[in-house]
Amino acid sequence: MNKKIVWILLIGIIILAAVLMLWQLGNVPASLDWDEAALGYDGYSIFHTGSDQYGKFLPVVLRSLGDYKPALYAYLSIPSIAIFGLNAFAVRFPSAIFGILSVLAVFFLVREFFGNHKSRDHLALLASFLLAISPWSIQFSRVAFESNVGTALNIFAALFFLKGLKKPWVLSLSAVCAALSIYAYQGEKVFTPFLILILALIYRKKLFSLHKKYIIAALAVGIIVVLPMVFYIITDKSSLTRVQGTSVFAAQTELLKADLRKINRDEVNSDKVGLILDNRRIVYTKTILQGYLAHFDLNWMFINGDIARHHAHDMGLLYLFELPLLLVGGYMLLFGEYDRKTKLIIFSWILIAPVPASITTGVPSAVRTLNFLPALQIVTAVGVLSIFNFIKNQNLLVNIRNLRKIVYILIIVAFFLFALFNITYYFDQYFVQGNYYDSAYWQYGYKQAVEEVKAIGNNYKTVVISDKEPLDQSYIFFLFYLKYPPRDYQRTGAYASHHSFAKFTFRPINWQKDSQVKNVLYIGSPGEIPENVSPIKTIYNLDGTAAIKIAGT
Repeated sequence: MNKKIVWILLIGIIILAAVLMLWQLGNVPASLDWDEAALGYDGYSIFHTGSDQYGKFLPVVLRSLGDYKPALYAYLSIPSIAIFGLNAFAVRFPSAIFGILSVLAVFFLVREFFGNHKSRDHLALLASFLLAISPWSIQFSRVAFESNVGTALNIFAALFFLKGLKKPWVLSLSAVCAALSIYAYQGEKVFTPFLILILALIYRKKLFSLHKKYIIAALAVGIIVVLPMVFYIITDKSSLTRVQGTSVFAAQTELLKADLRKINRDEVNSDKVGLILDNRRIVYTKTILQGYLAHFDLNWMFINGDIARHHAHDMGLLYLFELPLLLVGGYMLLFGEYDRKTKLIIFSWILIAPVPASITTGVPSAVRTLNFLPALQIVTAVGVLSIFNFIKNQNLLVNIRNLRKIVYILIIVAFFLFALFNITYYFDQYFVQGNYYDSAYWQYGYKQAVEEVKAIGNNYKTVVISDKEPLDQSYIFFLFYLKYPPRDYQRTGAYASHHSFAKFTFRPINWQKDSQVKNVLYIGSPGEIPENVSPIKTIYNLDGTAAIKIAGT
């Protein structure tokens, strides 16, 4: 393909990705969820005070909403918050930028994977295009998901590693990206070391033929960058709270509870065979294996998807039309005339992507396996190219009276129309219908509640906001939308007293008792404020269901 055409097409794909990931970014999805609000407020707090909401100076790990998470995203949000202010667009902007950069990086990564292959530019453009329009990528690039940054950094780490085999100084850039991914998302602590190890093993001859100073320099840079995180983990065990709480080894895992009951029955019945089969180690192994294999469930990938915040309404994580292309691509990549190293790295990438999620509960998980991208798109690109080459070799436009060729043409046209429908349907579901169906899942209504409080709050001595499900963690939304001065919040130590600050108190509402206290404004769920009470305002989800009620005494 002509180089000029390649670059023009690449620019077009990047523009497409930018439009899909930036258009209406602050309004679609309809509202920030609590993790986004927490990341945004922590970034806002660090920007103004140098410390997070808990007063931790330049934190490596954030204490947030009952768990701990790497702090990189909060730092990345600081420039956009400084420019655009503390709002949904600013908080989501870093994720969108990394989503766009991923599309660009995949183009160059595929070119490295396929080396001198005659179709490498075609494959690179196809993979980039598929990632640009991917429901999975768009979903996580338009929300402040730390995993999206981690995935992008892994793509760059792999790209710079392969570039470094030709220009050794670039290996240090790979080490920086790999180390930074550890600061982006918990799952990268597992996935990234596996990825770098696999790259080093597959390309070991080229790697160790380089001058040792470059390898040592890359290792030194990587260690220096990752050292603060290692030090923090060693000195503060609470940083692993999230990992411990979601691990399959946690005692609260229902499957393990059931198997532990089996073990007790085996002991009572002296069932030696049962004790062997129900051994806790076997149970753990089975649970992890089930969790791993759950991520290859085609129904999950292509039809139902994950929880509502992880996919568009009535859509899977991938387009349905991609399934046959993915299968064809997998077959052709495995048995076709492609470099053995290319095959190993792409299939290895796919196989290690579910590993971090497999040792956790709540599987399958789209957010913990985002590293399936871009490997799935690359395999799909191989499928598209293989089918195109088949069509070209059949000379379908020659002697079209041949019945077999007519059938081929009809199948191709039908498939193209289905793909077009599939893509159009997704865009409608995500950008048009999604807010209507899913606003409740995005914890809609807090912004409107805060606006109401700003208007009438001065008329009341105290404002009580429910922190009972579904309004749990409500404090972070009020900090965020009020743009409450972080220094004031830290100074009062509000985080130690149920996060209450100024005139705002966060606790469950007991209307029968609370209504006896006068001059108080209550903000609660519809179930907490009785129907016979005339509310000052009811905030509705976009589907018309009540989300939040505001009442005063």
